[in-house]
Amino acid sequence: MTFDPQELRKVLGTFPTGVTVITTRALDGTPVGLTANSFNSVSLNPPMVLWSLARSARSREAFESATHWAVHILAADQEELANRFATRGTDKFAGLMVDRGAGDIPLLNGSAARLQCRTSFKYDGGDHIIFVGEVLHVDHTDNAPLVFHAGAYAVATHKIYGPAGPLPTSAAADGFGDDFLDYLLPRAHYQIYARIREYHERLGLKDADYFLLVSLIATDGRSLGDIDALFSPTGHHITEKTFEDLAARGLVRRETAGEQLFLTEAGRRTGLQVLAAAKNIESEVLSNFTFWEAVSLKTLLKRLVRVTDSGTLPPMWRTPASSDG
Repeated sequence: MTFDPQELRKVLGTFPTGVTVITTRALDGTPVGLTANSFNSVSLNPPMVLWSLARSARSREAFESATHWAVHILAADQEELANRFATRGTDKFAGLMVDRGAGDIPLLNGSAARLQCRTSFKYDGGDHIIFVGEVLHVDHTDNAPLVFHAGAYAVATHKIYGPAGPLPTSAAADGFGDDFLDYLLPRAHYQIYARIREYHERLGLKDADYFLLVSLIATDGRSLGDIDALFSPTGHHITEKTFEDLAARGLVRRETAGEQLFLTEAGRRTGLQVLAAAKNIESEVLSNFTFWEAVSLKTLLKRLVRVTDSGTLPPMWRTPASSDG
């Protein structure tokens, strides 16, 4: 070889793969299983798949003698299961609900897909043995698959979400394209917030009214200046007039001895009503994503908030300092 084997390992690690658990039964009936990312398809007619097993594996004898085995393509929430079946010296099936498949093979639950196979061929694959099997039965769910890339687990998502396809080219003008983050984030925000605004305007609330109420829902007892600092980066300002209008409607009040603003019972009901509507709109939007796509979206946005935080803007939900009054 003219290259370092570890370098080859790194190169191969750049290729994302699914994560599978392969199961069978030993000759004495003991369930056997291991985690593998070497699974691949061979043909559709006849239906055949393959995977490889290290010659040093403790389960080698069981799989070499097995007439049947099952491939479980793990779901994104089965990372713990992947780790369990990748660990030596443990009872991997302890506490698991196991079904029985062809040839009495153990079948695990909750995976993205399962394939029950009959051994067709075994080939020499260097330091591995390659098993080729005929697929006898398949079943699958809509769960997103678990992915392995560069030595770590990952979650697979679609590049284009939903049936609508790419954004219309007319939506972005003169190079301010639909791949520009500073275009995508505000567009997504305003498309969602437009629906929230439609709701709170039916209750007679302006944008500033809505922001003031939800900030007090998060933490009661803020000053007008604190609330304005929270939302001024959006271009909206919470003014004394905002407070006076809401106070006239009996929704907020100011303590006599201090500057803090508090919700009245009517204000809390109204704020919770609007906040519930906003959460419902969020749920409707996220229903267009799989569960793990939604988790990934929020995780990435939180990371984006963290890496772009200059420290000069006030934290959105900081607990205000207590007043001496």
